[in-house]
Amino acid sequence: MSLLDRYHLLVHDVAAAFGYDYNDATPDWVHPFIHLILVLAPALLITVGSYLAIRGILKLWKYRSTPALHTEPIRGLEKSLFKTVLRYSRSQQALMILVSLIAMPILYLTLELPKQIVNNALDSGRFPIAILGQDLDQVVFLMLLCGLYLLAIILNGLNKYGLNVFKGYVAERFLRRFRLLVYRHWRSDPDARNQSEIIPILAQEVEPIGGFAADVLALPILQGGTLLTILSFMFVQDPVLGAAALTVLPIQLVLLPKLQRRVNALSRTRIREVRQLGRQLSDQLRERQVNPAGLLPVSTSFRELERVRRKIFRLKFFIKALNNFLTALTPFLFYSLGGYFVIEGRITLGALVAVLAAHKEFSAPLKELFNYYQTLEDTRIRYQEIMAFLSKSIQPLGHAQPDNTVPQEAGQFERSKQRYPALSLVGQGAIATS
Repeated sequence: MSLLDRYHLLVHDVAAAFGYDYNDATPDWVHPFIHLILVLAPALLITVGSYLAIRGILKLWKYRSTPALHTEPIRGLEKSLFKTVLRYSRSQQALMILVSLIAMPILYLTLELPKQIVNNALDSGRFPIAILGQDLDQVVFLMLLCGLYLLAIILNGLNKYGLNVFKGYVAERFLRRFRLLVYRHWRSDPDARNQSEIIPILAQEVEPIGGFAADVLALPILQGGTLLTILSFMFVQDPVLGAAALTVLPIQLVLLPKLQRRVNALSRTRIREVRQLGRQLSDQLRERQVNPAGLLPVSTSFRELERVRRKIFRLKFFIKALNNFLTALTPFLFYSLGGYFVIEGRITLGALVAVLAAHKEFSAPLKELFNYYQTLEDTRIRYQEIMAFLSKSIQPLGHAQPDNTVPQEAGQFERSKQRYPALSLVGQGAIATS
């Protein structure tokens, strides 16, 4: 038996395991769909998943085997963003996880009830029907199912609303604490040369970190659970159509992370350029007279920021367009192969309609998970940059500036208050945030 014959025999065995009678009487155009959905795409998915798992294990082993750098400890902040978030919001994270898990059975009901309405309530040949000892006619049974569907939608909406409101509370609470920790640590710096960089850090760079604190566990559990719930519903309707929903997933797992790493590098460059601009503006603020020559470096920074942000926009929108295109390929398989299954009587029309509606919901959590990965990488970079800034700004006590520099700096500060009265608020510990 040749290798090609063995491969075809394997495809027949896999199709039989999925409950599909795949034989020579099947139309020729169905054959490549079956090969792609049941053999090629799963094999590629297993390969990509194994590669990502092995790479993750190797990175974790390399991280643990690398000797840690003895940096100056930062009070109240951990080296890992996850540890810092869990340190200050452990109980809130547990509550958000519980609310996220409650949403899964409600979601399944919103997918199952439309199928029951199409297949059972609209079939006039089986009425009256007995429900809990009561005989119901077709219209009453239809209204009953529609009422249950409306109730499931309301419960699903209330669950999401409550979760989002609570996530906002957790994000703002963590953001306030994180800002305070960074500000206190910066205040203990005996070297004032980096004082201008704290403004963009406290006003802008910490904002995404605060928002991510509410999503660090709740979002992957909610969206991942939503993804698994929808996928389980598809497999219950028809295993072949359920496998078809995963056809383009390996391509997304390969291409999107590579493009995201380029976005991360540009984000790091943008953060450093903003800090450089802050230093330049602070130096000009401390000058007694405006120096026309200072326009050139500031204008150069503006152009560099524009160039970097344009690159980020191009890559982000390309990632979004590619993801949308790959996601739109799956309904093509549903309409063609699923329509053939309806004609052959393998599945009902209500099941196909339910699968199509479920896939519409299937793409949303998948996009949210990819956005979560992008946000995770961006937030991790921001957190590392802030930790690096604090580690560099805090110098050992033996390297502090001599005491004779304090009167001179105090005199400069008093003169600055006379020129800029708003600066007098700094002496009272106030700070402006956006």
